[in-house]
Amino acid sequence: MSEVPVGYELPRVPPAEPKPSVSAVITRDGTEGVELLLCHRVSEMPSFPDFWSFPGGGIKECDQAAADAMGQLAGEEGTALAGLMRELVEEVGLAPSGRGLVAVDEPVREEVLAHADSWLALAQDGILPSNPAGFRLITRRTTPPLAPMRFDNRFFHLHAGTSPPEPSLSAERSEFDAIRWLRPIDALAAWEVCDMRIPPPQITLLRDLAAGLAEHEGDMQAVADSLASDPPTGEHLIEFAPGVECVPLETQTLPPATHTNCYILGERGGEHIVVDPAARDAAGLAYLERRVRAAEEAGGRIVATVFTHRHPDHIGDLEGLAAIYRAPIWASVETHDVIPECETDSVLSDGDELVLKGPSGSVSWRVLAPPGHCPGHIALASEVGVVSGDLAVVVGTILVPSADGDMDDYLASLERVRDLSPPMLFPAHGPLSPTPEKLLEHYISHRRARHLRVLEAVKSGLSELAGISESAYADTQGAHPILKLDQTLSHLRSHERAGAVHETDTGWHPT
Repeated sequence: MSEVPVGYELPRVPPAEPKPSVSAVITRDGTEGVELLLCHRVSEMPSFPDFWSFPGGGIKECDQAAADAMGQLAGEEGTALAGLMRELVEEVGLAPSGRGLVAVDEPVREEVLAHADSWLALAQDGILPSNPAGFRLITRRTTPPLAPMRFDNRFFHLHAGTSPPEPSLSAERSEFDAIRWLRPIDALAAWEVCDMRIPPPQITLLRDLAAGLAEHEGDMQAVADSLASDPPTGEHLIEFAPGVECVPLETQTLPPATHTNCYILGERGGEHIVVDPAARDAAGLAYLERRVRAAEEAGGRIVATVFTHRHPDHIGDLEGLAAIYRAPIWASVETHDVIPECETDSVLSDGDELVLKGPSGSVSWRVLAPPGHCPGHIALASEVGVVSGDLAVVVGTILVPSADGDMDDYLASLERVRDLSPPMLFPAHGPLSPTPEKLLEHYISHRRARHLRVLEAVKSGLSELAGISESAYADTQGAHPILKLDQTLSHLRSHERAGAVHETDTGWHPT
């Protein structure tokens, strides 16, 4: 069963090309060991609001011009360094000199914030220190294909010694609202208990730094030497939250999404469940196998596969999955209807508790049954958030198919999960939502407004589906004609069940 209406062909959309970006891993010698600089992103940021991250940002055209003009900055790495030095001025008010970091005068900083291309002239005039000698590339990470916006990010390290100047925030233009110096092990400990939110690539880097400092007895220079000699790149563990690993698998799904998020839940070294392993081709199965093996090599064990619902972009090649790992399938009755029977499988129902044992204790995931998008749709909720299947996405939209969806149930499901006040939402497609209540409230208000426009269109005298659809979607000119017809029909059937409209041979009419 598919969510896509008859006549709609899913286009093949390639993943977005990553844009260049850069981050600064600044460390200092603290009283209890090496500390690093983390900044808290303001709540209004479009990506990763309320997360702690390293200073940095996207590479701009003016950074390329600056690198070309400064002889010591060559190639892509030189452009990245130019961008990094500019970002440090803008975000934390610091600049690198031959003697370490220095504080930037506020008027100079405001000039760079107002006009990014002024950084070069200020550096050439000697007003802004711009010595890149202390920076070393220690890793390079590429955003996985989760969203239309991706980054190829270089992480440069700079050790600032014992007492560098304190970073500062711009009063009016900063992306951050707080700054902290923390030992890597302390940042990781705060993340593990959900006291700090940290983006996935920086979690694995923090682990590398913590392990290196333990191995080299706190010698940050030795750690940097080791990482810089062969900066880690390529595939990494993608942890949206403690015990929530994301494995994006390429599928035929509704654009702009190109992948389905498979999740491996459970503490490293403990019991795991694999949610929506949707891999169907050789590349996807190979990627999933690498992530499963990594979990097993860390001492983990796969105890079950969970499918959130029966749509084909969520259920992968079952024979291929069985060749990777053997585990029972846990799903709703409706989902089991499209899966070959197996005596070890189990049916999941609303309220069931899935308890996963781990090295530090047990984690419980409660089964939710939020219908509407698909019969038998389930989600999983824990203290860290909700694995939500096709309930809501950050980028794009969710269809409520007229064939087997239910708009009333869908709206009630949105309200139910919103009222749980989950810390985060882990959707089946695209990036995580760190502000679920805001996202779900937007969905609810948007769908209810559309619901009302459909009814108003019928009351105005429109009776044919096409005309009702055009009226109801007048504010969304880019909507695909087949999809908006199908969604309009879903709304009409909801109104019909409520007794507000009825269908005859001549179309839809008010009751």
